[in-house]
Amino acid sequence: MHVPSSSPPPALYPGCHVALIAPSSPFDREAFDRGAARLGERYDVTWRPDIFASVGHLAGDDERRREELLAALDDPSVRGIVAVRGGYGATRLLDTVDAERVRDAGKALVGFSDLTALHALWARAGVRSVHGAMVGALGRTTDAAFERWVAVLEGAVPPAIEGLRTLAPGTARGTLLGGNLSVLAALAGTPYAPPLDGALLFLEDIGEPAYRIDRMLTTLLQAGWLDRVRGVALGMFNQRSGEPAGPPAPAIEAVLRERLGPLGVPVASGIPAGHIESPVELPLGASATLDASTGTLRFHEAATFGPSAAR
Repeated sequence: MHVPSSSPPPALYPGCHVALIAPSSPFDREAFDRGAARLGERYDVTWRPDIFASVGHLAGDDERRREELLAALDDPSVRGIVAVRGGYGATRLLDTVDAERVRDAGKALVGFSDLTALHALWARAGVRSVHGAMVGALGRTTDAAFERWVAVLEGAVPPAIEGLRTLAPGTARGTLLGGNLSVLAALAGTPYAPPLDGALLFLEDIGEPAYRIDRMLTTLLQAGWLDRVRGVALGMFNQRSGEPAGPPAPAIEAVLRERLGPLGVPVASGIPAGHIESPVELPLGASATLDASTGTLRFHEAATFGPSAAR
């Protein structure tokens, strides 16, 4: 069974309304100000006054973060939703926000890391989303990277990614889904996991030693969650945030090869996405082809419909 690609939300355009949300952990105010200012040069950017709340390891209590997300979904003037940072907390919202509400709103979501939980919600709703840089990083990213981010949100099909390392050869086409391995492992066995039948699965993580990556992959394997994926595209597995893109430690790549190789599907490593400077944008829910033999990931659809659609 092949999971069809999701529906693209409307593209952003200059001057459109973009809502900033903090569904996970507290964030650095200076980084927020820089990122919000940069976005504000192109879009009408707004956020709730209580976005700066902090309750332990969360950016405010569950009710605050839930209301913030729902307000962005329900406001007809909001065109796109961009997270400030990841961390932890988004999974706590999944039992209070239903997929139908996301489907009805049909809005672009941008983020990664802990936002994998919301990407899974968008996937279950059948709406595409963007695995990409968040507000906290957009203020320091290069001009070229910011222009690429803008282009993807405004309807451009992302360029192919080349130079990947082959862990298991072959070619497969499917719907690109996934995100942070730790978050996806936490969703396994819950009703909030994204549908993966016929999907190209993308995985990345940060600060995890080889044995923990082994444990999380084993959880997904033993849950039968990877039984029907068509291919696996691996991003960065660096140890510290903001490192340049590069191969993981040899022990980690050995675990990835040993656990994923027996699936009998193409597996490639090296996508410059994850906890690095200026990560590429991935259109989750869109159709893509992974050619692990030549080390190429090619996208067939945009994350949003546009360009600059329906102004």
